[in-house]
Amino acid sequence: MSSRNRDNLVYSSEHGRMCPHCGLPSKRCQCRKNPRQREAVPEGDGIVRVRRETKGRGGKTVTTLTGILLAESELKALAKELKRRCGGGGSVKDGVIEIQGDHRDVLVEELEKREFKVKRAGG
Repeated sequence: MSSRNRDNLVYSSEHGRMCPHCGLPSKRCQCRKNPRQREAVPEGDGIVRVRRETKGRGGKTVTTLTGILLAESELKALAKELKRRCGGGGSVKDGVIEIQGDHRDVLVEELEKREFKVKRAGG
C-alpha cells in the first residue's frame, strides 16, 4: 500500500479501523505508544492576534488569543501561565486561548516578552 493511499484510509474490511495518523490498523497503531508524534502544530502566519469579545457570552468580556503556533499541550501550558499572570480564569478551545476579562495590555506585553509577534485585533 502506498503512503498516499494510507493517509486517507480510515477503515479497511481486512483490518478494521485504521489510524489516520500512522496508517496502521488501530490494534498496531504506533501513535498510541508515542502520543507526541500525533500533536501537530497548526499552520498560520505566525502573528498572535489579541482581541476583546463580548458576543455570545451574556455580556461578559473575554480576551481571545488566536494564531499561536504551538502544539496543543504547549498551548495549554501557555494558557495556564497567562491566566496566572492576569489573575483570571479561562480555557483553550480549538486552538484559541480565552481569558476572562479585558487583559489586552497585560497579554500583549507578556507575549512580546516571550518573543511572539503580537497584534491587537478588533476595535
